[in-house]
Amino acid sequence: MGCATSVYASVGKKKRIVQESVVFVLQLRVPVQSDLQRQLKGVAPKTTVERLACLRNQIQLVAEDTGGSAISELRTALEEYLSLLTGIVKKNYCAVTKSNVHIRVFNFVENDGMEGCVEFKWKTLGDGRRAELCFTNLWMEMLTVIHMMAALALTEANSLMIPKACSDSSNSVRVVSSDCRRDAVDLLLKASGYLEFCIREILTRFPPDIKSKLPDDMQESVLQTLSIQALGQGTEIQLGLAVDSQKATLSVKRRLACEQVIYFSQAYQCLSGCDVVSHGCAKKLLRFIYWKFLEAKAAAYYYHGLVIDKGNEPACHVSAVCCFLAAAELLAESKKACFSFCLAPPVTRAPPMWGVMKHLSQKIPEVAFRKSQTYGYLLEEEEKAMQCLPELPDFQLSLRPEEFELPEIEAGSSEGNQTHLLSEHLEDYSDNHDDDEDNDELDH
Repeated sequence: MGCATSVYASVGKKKRIVQESVVFVLQLRVPVQSDLQRQLKGVAPKTTVERLACLRNQIQLVAEDTGGSAISELRTALEEYLSLLTGIVKKNYCAVTKSNVHIRVFNFVENDGMEGCVEFKWKTLGDGRRAELCFTNLWMEMLTVIHMMAALALTEANSLMIPKACSDSSNSVRVVSSDCRRDAVDLLLKASGYLEFCIREILTRFPPDIKSKLPDDMQESVLQTLSIQALGQGTEIQLGLAVDSQKATLSVKRRLACEQVIYFSQAYQCLSGCDVVSHGCAKKLLRFIYWKFLEAKAAAYYYHGLVIDKGNEPACHVSAVCCFLAAAELLAESKKACFSFCLAPPVTRAPPMWGVMKHLSQKIPEVAFRKSQTYGYLLEEEEKAMQCLPELPDFQLSLRPEEFELPEIEAGSSEGNQTHLLSEHLEDYSDNHDDDEDNDELDH
């Protein structure tokens, strides 16, 4: 659970609970109440503005009251809110008002028809500050909404991988049902699709100087990394399902493990050279990916060794032993990487061994020891072979992000009499103008 519900500070003086981290989760950012009805008067239909304000307040209240756990309710509200935003962007309502400057104000990008009309404010859930993010552009609001949808999908996937009654089972063995694991994979693909949409359809509208000022978890490199590693985690869960299945062949398990290595390798390369990794969410994300990369590589070498060991030639057995010994070393390193990830702020708690790694944490040391004993005489004869670790096979990646498109335009946001809108706007201007004249008379 990466940055998100890593440390939940409950109300009052209760102790903080350090949550488990199975899936890396983004920290939730929630709306801050804004006076949309006043700022958008005459710009969009009154009913649309009222619904926008109502949904925004609902998202904020539900998220704050539940700590983001009411995922279904939040998702429904976000989808409806996004539909209204889509309608307003495509309708290109035009108006210009004066806006104030708050923390991190964004006023940029192609004219979305409401430039400067309204301030959208967001804050990190549980953060006492009034506003962490403030902007006056609808595309930025869309980015923040879809980013929250991705965070919720990752949060739900994480919760599915942590069974509530795991402590009741014998020997504290964690058992996650196959259905929960499949649902978690679907959610990871959905989250990846949200993030890919943000990169492809929204960030491309921002000029470079604005992109560089975005929060760390909205930087393009971080979004791309999160998208790729979500696919890697989906593959990890699939490998766990394959291990539990009697029908899955050794070749299938090796392929899934090798695909997992490719995903996490791509994610690591995407983020490792960026400036944002020196702190915060990106730093913890990089440590998480490195941990998962080592686990994946240990699994890949183990299954690759089993496949090679089926050969009859002495060289096959030597290469297999090399794979098993490499897997054992990588497994030990992965435990250190896990510890490093957990200590990176915000502090998290690694879950008990689960899935494929629970199986391999027992199998790898056992097989490595047994095979090295069995073929010890070959290792002495083929001393040079020990210096050449076999390359892992390259496979075409199976998982792809789930395609995401903006929702259909809400009828209320695309309808509306433009004459009526202009009338509302002029009426608002007239009221303000009369107030100014009254103030001038009082001054005299």
